Amino acid sequence: MKWIIKETGFSPERNEDNGNRFLIGNGYMGVRGTLEEFTKEQLVAINLSGIYDKVGDGWREPLNAPNALYALLQVDGEVFHVMEREPGEHELRLNFREAVLYRRSRWETPKGKITLETERFADMDNPHCLYQHYKVTVDYECDISITTGIDGDVWDIYGPHYQEYVLKQDAEALVAEVSIQEKRETVWVKEELWKSEGKEEIIKEDKKILRKISCSLKAGNIFEMTKKVNIRTSKDDDAPQEESFIFDTFIRKKEEHLAHWGKHWEQAMVTIEGDEEAMEVLNYSLYHLYSIAPRHSKSLSIPARGLSGQTYKGAVFWDTEMFMLPFFLYTKPEVAKTLLRYRIDTLPGALNKAKEYGYEGAFYAWESQEGGFDACSDYNVTDVFTGRPMRTYFRDKQIHISAAIVYGIMRYAEVSGDNSIWEEGGLETVIECARFYYGLLIKRVAGDCYELRDVIGPDEYHERVNNNGYTNRMAKYTFEAACQLLDRLEQFDNETVRRINDKYKVAELKNNFFEGAANLYLPHPDKDGIIEQFDGYKKLEDVSVETVKSRLLHEKEYWGGAYGVASETKIIKQADVVTYLTLFAQEYSLEVLKNNWNYYEPRTEHGSSLSACMYAWLACLCDMQDRAYPFFMKSAMADWKGGGKQWAGLVYIGGSHPAAAGGAYMTAIHGFAGVSFENGEIKVKPKFPAHWTKMKFSIHFMNTVYDIEIVKEKDDYSVRTLSR
Repeated sequence: MKWIIKETGFSPERNEDNGNRFLIGNGYMGVRGTLEEFTKEQLVAINLSGIYDKVGDGWREPLNAPNALYALLQVDGEVFHVMEREPGEHELRLNFREAVLYRRSRWETPKGKITLETERFADMDNPHCLYQHYKVTVDYECDISITTGIDGDVWDIYGPHYQEYVLKQDAEALVAEVSIQEKRETVWVKEELWKSEGKEEIIKEDKKILRKISCSLKAGNIFEMTKKVNIRTSKDDDAPQEESFIFDTFIRKKEEHLAHWGKHWEQAMVTIEGDEEAMEVLNYSLYHLYSIAPRHSKSLSIPARGLSGQTYKGAVFWDTEMFMLPFFLYTKPEVAKTLLRYRIDTLPGALNKAKEYGYEGAFYAWESQEGGFDACSDYNVTDVFTGRPMRTYFRDKQIHISAAIVYGIMRYAEVSGDNSIWEEGGLETVIECARFYYGLLIKRVAGDCYELRDVIGPDEYHERVNNNGYTNRMAKYTFEAACQLLDRLEQFDNETVRRINDKYKVAELKNNFFEGAANLYLPHPDKDGIIEQFDGYKKLEDVSVETVKSRLLHEKEYWGGAYGVASETKIIKQADVVTYLTLFAQEYSLEVLKNNWNYYEPRTEHGSSLSACMYAWLACLCDMQDRAYPFFMKSAMADWKGGGKQWAGLVYIGGSHPAAAGGAYMTAIHGFAGVSFENGEIKVKPKFPAHWTKMKFSIHFMNTVYDIEIVKEKDDYSVRTLSR
């Protein structure tokens, strides 16, 4: 496997996608894969995790740090910027085994050639640090200058966020201290630089502090500089690590960085024989997941667009628990626990949100920011025709979010065997989510079952529906989980038992949750084996995706909502019933699973990157692994190829797709490898695509690492599972 994703030749229209495709990060920050001479117009961003700001009536979003990787080259007074002077040769290359981004540009001039080469990485051992190496080679005598330093004029979607700038030179370092007004938070950026030669001039502009380094080079000479960039915020509570910075520091730090990633891949790599492309794009997806893992924190989660920018307000969605968590659970369980601690610690925010709507229990934020604040607006889409915000119901009707948190916590306990999650508040989280659903149950006067009405399921094109099958089944799952935990309450430590007994009427809760689980309505397969997505779905217009698309009057028009082109049709945004059946496949016959896959797939737009993986996984469960394969590849290549949906109405939604990456991993491990956990044991029932011959991967299970090797032998498989 090459472990390389690259782009040869410069294409300005690819700048936006390349920022996502060539992202580097370390969980504290994500650095878009943009070029050194770029500014905010080319969507340069060093996106910070867990710190947000709101300007005026705009949406709250995470902060992009001032860019200390900025560098503009001039030769004999002429600017060499790819947007102004296209290079004759250009390559951008990410080695995702090393997590190092390389760039090489060569310009031809009447006098000779100029070659610019750079490399950068985000330190995995000190999450506050970035390193960059910058090299210029010429084959003729000339004068060069590099203007470099800290560019505080950053890209924002709903900014600008920085109101106060303090720009200074501190000894040999450049420092930018920028403050926001909403909560008086501060971001500090420090740039230290070593250079091979040249004189230096400090330049202060409105929002920038720069060095202009000038020198004369003879033919064949090389100019080099290396940078250490340190970024901190007022939310950080760890002490800064200071050391003298010289060229050798870059070399040593890079060696340590490569060693860290080498150790990571020993645990995380998935080997596939018979399909090098699939192996490459899958492991590239896993690179993206690990690059944004909040290893530096004990309680932090991953936004829906990772750390690729401010899209979706940098908020945490159900994506994390339902799609990203398995990768961390099986390879880095300590990170999985960090993600779940974030939900446990934001339980007060979920309780407050429920109270805001007049509900009991925990109603988690659909778009969660710090403290569990719900950043989701009641007007979350802008109409392309009027320019006015459209009323949407994601915030108040997508109640399945609370069940996703329960599902994640239960899966963590099942796979890790770590019961401390209950002592740390996991038990209250499950109970409060069950209380939330119990308070929403409705029973008709003449009815004999409970219902959940006026909701939105995973398919967001159909709002305010009754008895969405996925939502109802996940609520039932939450009741069952709460009952299970309360039934074994006495097995927990004394402090946990005391805390729960003091807080709740346990016997009453158990009765309520048992009653809810036993009587909540679930849609049954009809005579054709089809499960209706929600009440009345079958009465909607049955047309093709192409027909609905042809009705659009504007390419950025939103398909859902009250007047969306899909809202009165059977066309759905993403896997809904299929997600329900994938998670609870053991409850249905193979015929029902297949019939629903065949029914819903042609009616699915796959307008979300979360969709394809569920169709892939269910296809594997239906013994249709060759039909699963293109959906698996679609998930794994969501960022490899770039493109994808960039707008919802007039709201920009571009960025990386970590949930698709997690979905590709789930398909590989649960679908093609057939891994499941039964009665405290790992079970492996492989179902390879026709051309796959072998898989190797590792799984953390019950505090033990297992190396699993699966070999396809004619019509059968041999499976070897070894514990380390």
